[in-house]
This record gives sequence, structure tokens and C-alpha cells, in this order.
Amino acid sequence: MLGATGTIGRATVAALLEQGHEVVAFARQRPAGPQALQAPHTARLQWRTGDLLDPASLARDGVRGERFDVLMSCLASRTGVPRDAWAIDHQAHVQALQAALGAGVTQVVLLSAICVQKPRLAFQQAKLAFERALVDCGVDYSIVRPTAFFKSLSGQVERVRRGKPFLVFGDGRLTACKPISDADLARYLVGCVGNPLRRNRVLPIGGPGPAVTPREQAAMLSALLGRPVALRSVPLGLLDTIIAGLSLAGRLMPRLADKAELARIGRYYASESMLVLDPATGRYDATATPETGSDTLLEHYRQLLRGEVVAERGEHAVF
Repeated sequence: MLGATGTIGRATVAALLEQGHEVVAFARQRPAGPQALQAPHTARLQWRTGDLLDPASLARDGVRGERFDVLMSCLASRTGVPRDAWAIDHQAHVQALQAALGAGVTQVVLLSAICVQKPRLAFQQAKLAFERALVDCGVDYSIVRPTAFFKSLSGQVERVRRGKPFLVFGDGRLTACKPISDADLARYLVGCVGNPLRRNRVLPIGGPGPAVTPREQAAMLSALLGRPVALRSVPLGLLDTIIAGLSLAGRLMPRLADKAELARIGRYYASESMLVLDPATGRYDATATPETGSDTLLEHYRQLLRGEVVAERGEHAVF
């Protein structure tokens, strides 16, 4: 198991254990404190630490000459900037795949992303490059491409609670998604193991529908708070201006080039839906986007407002 220290990774390890699997999680370090895995059956879980970018460490510290049935990865670059994306989303996975094949693995379950359907960013290209390598290597695979995560849509809950407006791009209907919880996605990933219906397939997946827009997210918060939530429109052109300025400055200062890429990532998510893309029409299709699970964004927002859960947001959040 790779990527076991992230929110989805921890949920996936818990689901694997719940289903009776023995799990070896390989990571840079074992999670501690609030990020430590809280799940039953941890006697069937081994944590092994090492360097994912070092093939010798993968063999020595990860595989240890043992045999394995499945390689499952929830690993992803933290920032999405080119050097991180190609190092983690591609190279680390290529090396892990080689080590896994040598250890007898017969199936790979890969957590990818639905946004690779329209690849414009470095991390999308890196993910696609590994997807191709996985398909071509001959081992059975299940490539799972989820839609938006609950945590990615939770960045404005606190500001709205404090009475600030909900920020949208355009009229708030530019994009839509079928958000999926960590737990529902974890169960779907684990359900790929040994499942002939999900073997050698690319599997887009969302949570229970219908698809929601940012404007509808604001309406959910309004209903939960019992008061109107104001909307404030942010023009996409503002992001374009920021990207242009950072790109120009980044020619002299690499740090600003990274910020330009982060702005491009924000611009992408602000203007592209996280739904299945119809190649014939070039449009996103909510009805063609499969659904799984029972956890809803509305209930997640309710739990956030009550303080029952905390959203661990990643590097790609727009707000």
C-alpha cells in the first residue's frame, strides 16, 4: 500500500483491514498523533518506512524479499508542480510497479484523478504517463478516477460561518461535480481487489448524485445555517492575470514559477467540471458519471459546522 498516510490512504487501509486483508504500508514515515490510523484489526497492518524514490529502499525496506498479491496506491504529489508531479505521480510509481512485479503482484489498484481526461497540467500528464505504463506492463489493473473530494469543497465553510460571502467564479454554475467521501472512495478501491468486473478498466466514480455546482454548495450552507449566504463572483480573468504575472516573474525566480503552476491548477478547477467527459461532444456528462456510496456533501457540511469532523485540505484548494 502506497500513500497510506493521506486522508484517503488511511481510509483505504482501514477498509482493507475491515475486509480481512493483511496490509503492508510503505511510507516515508509512520503517521503519528491525529493522523495515526484509528481502526480495528491493526494487528494485520505493518508499517514500513523508506524512500519511495530509491529503488534500493523499495526492495530493502518495503518488499524485503516477500511475496505480495496486490499493489494499491493512493499516492499523489503534494503540490502538483512539475518536479513533484514527475517524481511522485510518475517515477515513484514506475519504480514501485517494477518492485511489485518482482514480488509476484498480480493486480494493481491505482487511485488516479478524473481531471486527466483533459490534461493541461504537469501533474495530469505525469499521472497519464504512469497509467499508460501500468496498462502496457501486462499485469491486471484497476485505474480509479474519482470526482471531487469532500475536503476539496470545504474550504469556504468557516468563512461562511463567520458571515463572509461564498466566493464563486462566474455565476457559480461554471462547474459541477459528484463529490465523494474518503470512506466511500476507500470502499470502492478495496472493492476492486479480485473483482473481475473492475479488472483491466479505467473506472470514473463519484459519490451519490445529483451533481452539484458551487452555487448549490452555497445553498446547502445557507440551509444548514438558517440564513442567507451571499455570493461574491470572482472573474476568471483575475486568475489569468495572476498566472501571466507569476509566469513572467518565474523566468527569473523559480519559486514564482511554482506559484504560477499552483495558480494554473486553481484556474483549472475553477473552470472544469469533475465529471465524465463525453469525447464526442467535448462536454461533461453528469448522467454518465457513475456513483457509489451513501455519504453526502450536505451531511459533511453539517458535521463540519458542528465541529464533528475537520477537513484536512490539500495543496490544490482554490480557496
